Amino acid sequence: MNHPARLAAIKRPLPESLLSALKSVFEDRVSTTEAMRAHHGRDESSYDPMLPDAVVFAQTTEEVAEAVKMCGAYDVPVIAYGTGTSLEGHILALQGGVTIDLSQMNRTVAIHAEDLTATVQAGVTRKQLNQEIRDTGLFFPIDPGADASLGGMAATRASGTNAVRYGTMRENTLALTVVTADGRIIRTGTRAKKSSAGYDLTRLFVGSEGTLGIITEVTVRLYPQPEAISAAVCSFPSAGDAVNTVIQTIQMGVPVARVEFLDENGVKALNAHDKLGLPEAPLLLFEFHGSENGVKEQAELVQQIAADHNAVGFEWATRPEDRSRLWTARHNAYFALLQLRPGSRAISTDCCVPISRLAECILDTKSDCETHGLVYSIIGHVGDGNFHVQMLVDPNDPVDIARAEAVNERMVMRAIEMDGTCTGEHGVGMHKMGFLIQEHGEGAIDTMRAIKHALDPKNILNPGKIVHWEAE
Repeated sequence: MNHPARLAAIKRPLPESLLSALKSVFEDRVSTTEAMRAHHGRDESSYDPMLPDAVVFAQTTEEVAEAVKMCGAYDVPVIAYGTGTSLEGHILALQGGVTIDLSQMNRTVAIHAEDLTATVQAGVTRKQLNQEIRDTGLFFPIDPGADASLGGMAATRASGTNAVRYGTMRENTLALTVVTADGRIIRTGTRAKKSSAGYDLTRLFVGSEGTLGIITEVTVRLYPQPEAISAAVCSFPSAGDAVNTVIQTIQMGVPVARVEFLDENGVKALNAHDKLGLPEAPLLLFEFHGSENGVKEQAELVQQIAADHNAVGFEWATRPEDRSRLWTARHNAYFALLQLRPGSRAISTDCCVPISRLAECILDTKSDCETHGLVYSIIGHVGDGNFHVQMLVDPNDPVDIARAEAVNERMVMRAIEMDGTCTGEHGVGMHKMGFLIQEHGEGAIDTMRAIKHALDPKNILNPGKIVHWEAE
């Protein structure tokens, strides 16, 4: 399914001598089969597959560096691959080239429980890390929904349901090991809590989506497991009531750990997919972390705020299995909504606005979707002003696709006009490139382009993502 975004796909043939060199080093960990290339040539976005010419499975940072050096010698593009769960076309091989799969780099390098840090290889997933540190009494809170790799989460500056309390990968990444475009291995940051030593290269690479370097190790913050956890769910007669409940909760400083919004379409889809019996109305799903008394006080205050905004019911889920069922259903929302229109593809998009403008932005976007007859759902990590729209389209109907993309464009421009951003956590990839000038201005984009040119002068690292190589 094609989008109106400029793809600028310039295919560069893969030299046989490069393929031979890769096979001499990686042996059976190099694949050029159609099936393997197809697997690595698509993500969870609505773009058509764009296949690499070869896939290399690396197991160490040194191997990644060697592969990048080989590809650089032939000016061949290199795309880093984690678990393939990105949503904006981040990992698609627009110009062919070599995909370096980091999934076999799945070793936990060090756990420093006393310092609340862990260092892992890029292929370690968030669930794997939490399983390995479970006995330490600590946990890693960043939860984008999918069981993404830590390297991919750092590369896309991921966040998710816990961001309102614990922040994003930007705040929780202390140090990185990165392979640069010329095959050098550099270390950014330390395990110290803060530093004033030089440029903040860690923040430069976090969110760079593999366009400035390939992240091979990540050092992250850990947190003590809360003494008590409680979840609650409540429904509202309107989306405005639900969102205004969240706004007041945040403005009053209630330290909620998670607060998720689902519109009536999302609830309907979850009921069908996960066999739930939730009222098919706008819904908020809360989670509270802290001491027994603290959690109780937080929940009671939020319950009162919700009642003041016409909440219908405030049901508790204190047992772990009940909480798990609710959050598992929430994380299944993408796949649940697809069932509302069999044979469709989803155009998933997000934006983020100041919390005071959240209700206005959501309601205007919802009205736009209704006016244009879309099958859609709005779901959001609304505690930090971030929401997602999932629109189901016929992949063979250009008019249907154009209608959804127009709604996406109006939503993004609405968010930018509210001093928000075109993407709160999906990242730019290809899908959001066209909005960066409106958000940042031409001067800022030229600065980004200058950084790209300086760090990747041959334009081999994930070309065609975030910024165009040449000014438009």
